[in-house]
Amino acid sequence: MITCKSEKELGYMRDAGKLVALTFKELEKAVKPGVTTKDLDTIAEDFIVKNGANPAFKGLYGFPATICASVNEEVVHGIPGLRKLDSGDIISIDLGAEINGYFGDSARTLPVGDVSDEALELMRVTEQALYIGIDYAVDGNRLSDISHAIQSYAEGHGYSVVRDYVGHGIGSKLHEEPQVPNYGRPGRGPRLKEGMTLAIEPMVNVGTFEVQTLPNNWTVVTKDNKLSAHFEHTIAITDDVPEILTRL
Repeated sequence: MITCKSEKELGYMRDAGKLVALTFKELEKAVKPGVTTKDLDTIAEDFIVKNGANPAFKGLYGFPATICASVNEEVVHGIPGLRKLDSGDIISIDLGAEINGYFGDSARTLPVGDVSDEALELMRVTEQALYIGIDYAVDGNRLSDISHAIQSYAEGHGYSVVRDYVGHGIGSKLHEEPQVPNYGRPGRGPRLKEGMTLAIEPMVNVGTFEVQTLPNNWTVVTKDNKLSAHFEHTIAITDDVPEILTRL
């Protein structure tokens, strides 16, 4: 069931979203050559807990960490560890926080040191695809209008969008209905209404859209080992333009 949030509930989600955005500020300062993905996980967890919230991912479905840290060809669900980042890497960080029983969820792909023009363009297009999708998250549209806008923009720049993993509703649970694919024909799916809250999250690949999961049963990588980028915001549908809850 898709729920529309009250103003009180949206207030809690604004608090959670703001904390997620502030956590990214801390992480952006820390991402540099030589840092380990475990170091980044510790920074995120300490900051979230210090601010009176709970890491949303840790323990969810058995995931062992606060952030998902996915490097280069890793698409999503990378487990933080002792891997040191090198100049030229890109790292996709996905994180969430829970305050007063409500969630915020966001993802960004960040450059490490000097990265290639290919990587910079992939990140630019993926982030822009997110904002183009958000533009369609308005009262009266259909859900797949968001999906179609994302796919059209990403594929129009020669990239592919991941099919196996999608965005989602969010609120008192991290994952609520509906699923928000990053592909599809427009004019389909539920009609969007004021008060709905969605986590929109395009995952865009340089090569094939096909992915596979590593033997750790978590880390998802591109099947051709080419680069992937991931951007996400939690948004609320209003009687006007969408409100981005995970942006300062």
